[in-house]
Amino acid sequence: MEAATLQRKKLRSSRRSTAAAKSDFFDGLPDDLVVFVLCKLSSSASSPSDLINVLITCKRLNRLGLHSLVLSKAGPKAFAIRAKNWSDSAHRFLKQCVTAGNIEASYTLGMIRFYCLQNRGSGASLMAKAAMRAHAPALYSLAVIQFNGSGYSKKDKDLRAGVALCARAASLGHVDALRELGHCLQDGYGVKQNVTEGRRLLVQANARELASVLRSSAAWRSHHYQHFYACLTGLVSCPLLSDFGCNVPPPELHPANRFMREWFGSGRWMAGQGMKLCSHVGCGRPETMPHEFRRCSVCGTVNYCSRGCQALDWKLRHKVKCKPIERWLAVDGEAGEELGGPVEGEEGDNMAVG
Repeated sequence: MEAATLQRKKLRSSRRSTAAAKSDFFDGLPDDLVVFVLCKLSSSASSPSDLINVLITCKRLNRLGLHSLVLSKAGPKAFAIRAKNWSDSAHRFLKQCVTAGNIEASYTLGMIRFYCLQNRGSGASLMAKAAMRAHAPALYSLAVIQFNGSGYSKKDKDLRAGVALCARAASLGHVDALRELGHCLQDGYGVKQNVTEGRRLLVQANARELASVLRSSAAWRSHHYQHFYACLTGLVSCPLLSDFGCNVPPPELHPANRFMREWFGSGRWMAGQGMKLCSHVGCGRPETMPHEFRRCSVCGTVNYCSRGCQALDWKLRHKVKCKPIERWLAVDGEAGEELGGPVEGEEGDNMAVG
């Protein structure tokens, strides 16, 4: 009897020592190694939950997961917060990442503050902070603000500053900025008109967009290869990237743009004061003052924050919906700026591009 009791005690002691050894394995890892692994995780996170699940695992991971080095390496998708989940804690987390030096967090929080929370000064400052570190989307967003005088008045527009910011973003490979710069040169908007150079930049923007899709989507390549060949050889015509005759899916939305679409789609904006959203589905920017955005000069039913958004939306959907109507009247006695007259697009097409 005593021998059996002694045997059970030894078995329990062995189990406890085994469990302790297992727990000590993680506890024995040096902090710098754990931080290195967490940096890799935060930079490759596909959603905020990837990082949050680590933070709630244990006290040690929570402490090391909020290390400044880990937060500074977090990628854009780690900040893809849904508008319905916006809270003070989400705001604090983004501020922590900004303090850690994360430029994606600076841009995302800057866009949210400027457009959604209507804290114009702080939002523009955060975007400028990211732009100074060569963040192309921040440079382009600041260019749109300069073109429209967003947050101030139409008298505060600075077209030359907008063109300069677009040129810098385009040099960093931002396709929308390159497209916007092409339209500015083609139309003489904020810069001396140069139609030839403007069209060259527009073709270059289309080429970069097409190359990006071909690199990133093997499924798209295999499924549309025959159609792509038919487009290039002129057998069929397609609406998007019509300079190349190739139809590709629209690019993935940046988390900041998706957040704005969801935020204003939920009705949390000043619709009663005559404010409108950019009609391009991939943008999400709202007007910061009545009649800020340009209106299509053909149908007068859509509004755009930029020429780039207008050109994209034309090829994606507005081309088949735009129908000339009799001259529309200004709302509240003031007309929004038009997108100019029809200009040559594809053969046989008319596009209203500023």
